[in-house]
Amino acid sequence: MTKCESYDLTAWGKPFEKAVREIPDLPDKAVLVKVTAAGLCHSDLHIKKGFMDLGERGKLTFTQRGAQLPLTLGHEIAGTVEATGASVTDVEPGQPVVVFPWIGCRTCLACDEDRESDCSAMRIIGIHRNGGFATHVVVEDEKFLVDIGGLDPAIVAPYACSGITVYNGLLKAGLTRPDEWLAILGAGGLGLNAIAIARAMDFQNIIALDIDDAKLESAAQMGADKTLNSTGGEAVAEALKEATDNKLFAVLDTFGSEHTGALAVSALAKAGRYVVVGQHGGDFKMPQIWLPQKAMTVRGSHVGNSGHLRTLIDMYRQGKLKPIPVETRPLDQVNEAIAELESGKVLGRIVFEPAKGV
Repeated sequence: MTKCESYDLTAWGKPFEKAVREIPDLPDKAVLVKVTAAGLCHSDLHIKKGFMDLGERGKLTFTQRGAQLPLTLGHEIAGTVEATGASVTDVEPGQPVVVFPWIGCRTCLACDEDRESDCSAMRIIGIHRNGGFATHVVVEDEKFLVDIGGLDPAIVAPYACSGITVYNGLLKAGLTRPDEWLAILGAGGLGLNAIAIARAMDFQNIIALDIDDAKLESAAQMGADKTLNSTGGEAVAEALKEATDNKLFAVLDTFGSEHTGALAVSALAKAGRYVVVGQHGGDFKMPQIWLPQKAMTVRGSHVGNSGHLRTLIDMYRQGKLKPIPVETRPLDQVNEAIAELESGKVLGRIVFEPAKGV
């Protein structure tokens, strides 16, 4: 049997601990992937602490969501195929792949239509099953693998979460007209990818907001036409209206807090669309009358689908996507890296390379 070395979460809120386990024989359609790159996502902070903030309603724990400890986190995974089940036909050992981690129940209508993010009983790699902070990961079906031959795995691994999450959200926000504006709230890994992908989708006018000027500088380098520091109160909404000539018709919120929600609905033009993909948490509050009076659309978007991942990999191959800043580290630095992410010091993405240290 193949031995898998990993850094596991063994108690909610505690540091990751090194572990070794044996990987059993593969089911017929399963594939064993040797991990070459695993991105550290902001969602991993929520998973590590064990809950998400529901504001006045308290907490949603990951135990309630079906997670069990010990657990190997990591859902932005690239690697090479090491072994396959007896019925696998489309991938072979040695093939470089990126893993689609947002696996649904595979029996509902959403899953039948490859809308895995709309499944209400998801079985996610890195939450419900062991993920990529390891030397190996088992993927239950070859259909969840995308060929990345010739591409840098550390660059493309984040598309499996950061990329498809914002792509799905941008599709729901809808393309703005040439004189209208799109605002990206947050310039972390999600926000920077959102700028690059929005550019590739032909959004014409993009403004990025964040409380960190260094991240705003990166946003400009990624293609934002304007940037705005969002530190402060109600004056920020007025500044955003002015910067967009009162033509802010789409907002993609990659942070997802009470503050960013209030900012978005205050600054949107009539008939604007506010789409939330970030999950910082808290309560969303707005005057109910604004919905009809401003003809406003407010909606959420959860991660993305397997088809989105294939589309983004094709776009990157064609040179349409500017990659976000990526810093690679050995996996044995996972605890230090997640502390840096929590403190807001990470620009772009930290991507672990398990072969360089477990």
